[in-house]
Amino acid sequence: MWRYLLVCSTCLSPCVLANECAPARDPSRIVTAGGSLTEILYYLGEESRIVAVDTTSNFPEAASDLPSIGYVRALSAEGLLSLNPTLILGEDDMGPREVVEQVKRSGLEVMRVPEVQTAQGIVDKVICIASILSMDDTEGVKAAKRSVTRLRNIKTDGRRVALLLGVRDGIPLAAGSGTSGDGFLAMAGANNIFSELEGWKPVSFESMVQANPEVIVISARGANQSGGLEKILKHPAIALTVAGNQGQIISLDGMSMLGFGPRTITTAIEFAEWLASDDLTMTNGHLEGQCSR
Repeated sequence: MWRYLLVCSTCLSPCVLANECAPARDPSRIVTAGGSLTEILYYLGEESRIVAVDTTSNFPEAASDLPSIGYVRALSAEGLLSLNPTLILGEDDMGPREVVEQVKRSGLEVMRVPEVQTAQGIVDKVICIASILSMDDTEGVKAAKRSVTRLRNIKTDGRRVALLLGVRDGIPLAAGSGTSGDGFLAMAGANNIFSELEGWKPVSFESMVQANPEVIVISARGANQSGGLEKILKHPAIALTVAGNQGQIISLDGMSMLGFGPRTITTAIEFAEWLASDDLTMTNGHLEGQCSR
């Protein structure tokens, strides 16, 4: 327990997360409800504890071979209990709430891992899970901290960026404030030109032209569904922006960007380094955001 208290006092921010990150009674058979938590367990080398995952747990690929409990926000008590787990480990949006309460009443330990969509928030999440597993300050935790330091040292000069999920029915869907996309851009030191919007919002022709992003980043899936980067650059609204005119667009794996596991820090570093470079011309998915130490 003293190790846990030391971690709390020196690393977690804020330390009010104590109850959420206390060592579990028995973390030998874990069901994860949230892709970032599954990723972190693999990152820490503790994947042998996982007995089932939710449908958002698609990284690493081996996780897809595990039994599925369904979508993180649409769980069933019967499905969870049938797996005979010792711990349900969930993200903030695990639900429905009444199902979670029912599972708790059965005596099964359920823990929610707090999430703050920042680089430090990801490190705190890694530390929290290590604490739940009663692990020491592992190499994985140390590596995550080093990655945050590296990210903070990249100077991107606050480039004006639009992050798009895709272009649906000819209308760009952009990340506003309060979204994982907004958090990702802030991590990379970019200026989200649509931060005055709230949530993911469709952007009109006039709004895109007026915002005039220098750079556009789009999810790889969204780029593919929209016909590829070259077609996106020819979109009437995008073609009139600096990003469109100069071909300054990049596609990145959506879950690497927006999942807020260790890969998100790696992807933010690579994106920030690209933003800080002298060549911002069209880049089609070369930033893989693989989880590395």
